Amino acid sequence: MILYPAIDLKDGQCVRLLHGEMDKATVFGDDPAAQAAKFEAAGCEWVHLVDLNGAFAGEPVNAAAVEAILSRIKVPAQLGGGIRDMATIERWLEKGLARVILGTVAVENPDLVREAAKAFPGQVAVGIDARNGKVATKGWAEETDVMVTDLAKSFEDAGVAAIIYTDIMRDGAMGGPNIAATEALARAVEIPVIASGGVSSLPDLIALRDTGVIAGAISGRAIYDGALDLTEALAALRA
Repeated sequence: MILYPAIDLKDGQCVRLLHGEMDKATVFGDDPAAQAAKFEAAGCEWVHLVDLNGAFAGEPVNAAAVEAILSRIKVPAQLGGGIRDMATIERWLEKGLARVILGTVAVENPDLVREAAKAFPGQVAVGIDARNGKVATKGWAEETDVMVTDLAKSFEDAGVAAIIYTDIMRDGAMGGPNIAATEALARAVEIPVIASGGVSSLPDLIALRDTGVIAGAISGRAIYDGALDLTEALAALRA
């Protein structure tokens, strides 16, 4: 299982939100590229990036910070937030992103996901953000009636590289991930599932790994707070 350290970008800074609310942001640093370099130096195989402003705006907002990160590190990076058309997908992949994450458009324009996954094999992931089992869009601001598993299954034949599943009520709360829901989703689809939201300790990571079906885990606040020791976590996952 791969550990994806998260860099959430708001106004060019590294932040973490509580339950996805923009007015509950804690700033952890003002040099995202330096933070990404630290993650790479620690031995991380990937870096997970989110353009929080972009998720609400519907277009990239923290592009300068993302580009600075991409120029600084050699490990692959994935990005979500505000990527809602083919031109933006192409632009980011040309700039060196390894993978784009499509969230809102997966609900509103699923044909774009299919088109992009076909055009860029292995480079398109679907971000499914859920509150009480239902998908939320537009930076988690809008809740839909779409069920998580139904949305995931609809992309089974699309060739998407991964599903990033976030339980919004666990995100940034340091209360542990929703292991049962994540495992159920991973067992329901053939697409690799990456857990996000609430991954806050080494036991959380081990529990996710021990399901045997979850491909990765994203953690942010726990790493910045020191609740999750990155070196220890990476060593445990490689053991």
